[in-house]
Amino acid sequence: MQRVANVARERLVQGGLAIGMGVRGMRGVEVARVMKTAGYDFLFIDLEHGATSVETVFGIAVAALDAGICPLVRVPHGELALGTRCLDAGALGIVIPHVDSADEARAMVDAFRFTPMGHRSIGGAYPQFGFASVPAQQVVSELNEATLLVAMIETPRAVEQVDAIAAVPGIDVLLMGTNDLCLEWGIPGQLESERVVGAIDAVVAACRKHGKWPGLGGVYGRELMKRYIGSGMRFVLAGNDISLLLAAAQDQATFARSCL
Repeated sequence: MQRVANVARERLVQGGLAIGMGVRGMRGVEVARVMKTAGYDFLFIDLEHGATSVETVFGIAVAALDAGICPLVRVPHGELALGTRCLDAGALGIVIPHVDSADEARAMVDAFRFTPMGHRSIGGAYPQFGFASVPAQQVVSELNEATLLVAMIETPRAVEQVDAIAAVPGIDVLLMGTNDLCLEWGIPGQLESERVVGAIDAVVAACRKHGKWPGLGGVYGRELMKRYIGSGMRFVLAGNDISLLLAAAQDQATFARSCL
């Protein structure tokens, strides 16, 4: 049986840039194939700010596995049990928002990694293995290796604690939640501010020190995205389904009306 592959993780391991698409509005499984064709490495299926259910995650995740794009799921802060259900439904990674301390990062590892790293409960008929019966040791070793655990850094306290969070074994990515961080600082929307630049530098430095990957969320303007990728960001949320569809639709509608 072919091993479980996480194309986003493999891209990072090779020193490349892993780019993802936020999924909030699209509920059909076709989003997996569309975004794979478009050139993305992972889907960022959002259960924090959307109305998506675990059942919908299951369908999209299975389609993503078949399409060769990594299904990641963001669950609301503190809802670790929901994250384990999403992993059992086929996700190859969990994103937890508002991780403010090393203790919260350790709780993620405990919930989402199998022993000896954590205490995730083992089930069976995993979509990641094509629903086949697989020896327990293979399940543990391959899913522990393939699963990405992403801790979001989006508060001033998290920035202060970023080195301690990055030091936690089993965490893979520290993802800047840039918009929430600006909101906490009282500078909403100021994504180019020196505070943000300083936070990005701190996240990149902590990740390099502890062998983790730095991530960027909420920055979609091309020039600013290019600047922050140049600063070292390697796991990048490069857009979301609703905003990209709206932008393309508005552009096409404007062109059509201009033809008269």
